[in-house]
Amino acid sequence: MMTPEPHDPRAPREPHAPREPRTPSASLTALAAALRGLPPSCGPVRLIAVDGHAGSGKSTFARRLAEALGGAPVLRLDDIASHDQLFDWTERLRRQVLDPLSRGETARYAAYDWPERRFGPAEQALPPAPVVIVEGVGAGRRALRGHLAAVLWMDVPRGEAWQRGRRRDGAVQRDFWDGWEPAELRHFTEDPSRPFADLLVRQCPEGYEVLRGPSGASAGSLVITQGEGPSAVR
Repeated sequence: MMTPEPHDPRAPREPHAPREPRTPSASLTALAAALRGLPPSCGPVRLIAVDGHAGSGKSTFARRLAEALGGAPVLRLDDIASHDQLFDWTERLRRQVLDPLSRGETARYAAYDWPERRFGPAEQALPPAPVVIVEGVGAGRRALRGHLAAVLWMDVPRGEAWQRGRRRDGAVQRDFWDGWEPAELRHFTEDPSRPFADLLVRQCPEGYEVLRGPSGASAGSLVITQGEGPSAVR
């Protein structure tokens, strides 16, 4: 299991630059409304997983979905994983995040510093908002699905996603990718997420297309709008 996108270790995080207000696409607006209507899954929280291969666009999609939800908190799994535990972070996530949220309390965790190879020292807070997004490779894993209101899968083929990631990160991260790819392949072979996805998310020129996933377990409540063009949720 792994959560960090491979480009994260390359440099310390910079402060977020102010962004221009963005009007969510029709698909994100409809999806946000549908997710708000789901029953809580972790205490008072509707915990939504955004999973997919490294390089598939999870972080960007999660950020835009959070904006459509009016500023929903986003937990990046690369804050929970580490070099030594790319995928073995379930117990840390349960103890630091799931247990407090299930009690309606604010979760607090020390985010992993990839360049420094250590956790913390600063502590991050994750409030028990009505909807909380968990994004990263393995977010829809077996051990978490009982706490999730829905699993969203970024539907980009593995090879294409990895190529995108390698182009994005450049030669400086080639060694990281060389180790990452077999680790991710092993994880999804042993613990696949896509077959359990309620919804599939595909990028298109107009934004995102959201389709019923292989599982569809929660999708009955997500049913979803009709709209015109590929930006519709369907």
